[in-house]
Amino acid sequence: MIRSQKEKMLAGELYNAADPEIQADLLATGAWLKRYNDTLGQTAEQWHALLSERLAEVGPGAVIRPPFYCDYGFNIRIGASVYLNFNCVILDVVEVTIGELTAIGPAVQIYTADHPHDPEQRQAGLQVGRSVRIGSRVWIGGGAIILPGVTIGDDAVVGAGSVVTRDVPAGAKVVGSPARVAMTTLLRT
Repeated sequence: MIRSQKEKMLAGELYNAADPEIQADLLATGAWLKRYNDTLGQTAEQWHALLSERLAEVGPGAVIRPPFYCDYGFNIRIGASVYLNFNCVILDVVEVTIGELTAIGPAVQIYTADHPHDPEQRQAGLQVGRSVRIGSRVWIGGGAIILPGVTIGDDAVVGAGSVVTRDVPAGAKVVGSPARVAMTTLLRT
């Protein structure tokens, strides 16, 4: 059985993003994002209702402050009382999960979208996605970048401006580019 490009995308396999079904989803999300990002002066309850229209899961009390940007939305699952500050970007070609009580600072970028390392595959327009999982009670400082395939364990802290290229263990504090586990004394300033 031949699988569609969207089915390949969602399965984390190589796919062609120029596929008409995928492009239609991007356009639909763009229209939804325009509506969402025009609600800056509205309440958290109004934001929650709009988020529930597009995201796969939105836990009670979850807040994403506009402006917010994503590829599809339907691959994003956020738990109860999650908070994303202004200007967050989630490239969600595959699933992104964010556990309850996690706080994400402004301008954080979460990427699942990746490109093959083989130049011929890239020239053919192929892409791939690798899921990102962020645990519960995580704090991610402003401007951090989370790369494809990363898992961040419960209670972890990611310092502002860090580039997270590999998994972060539960309870760890990471800083820098690339992010590395920080010594406790470095965080007491």
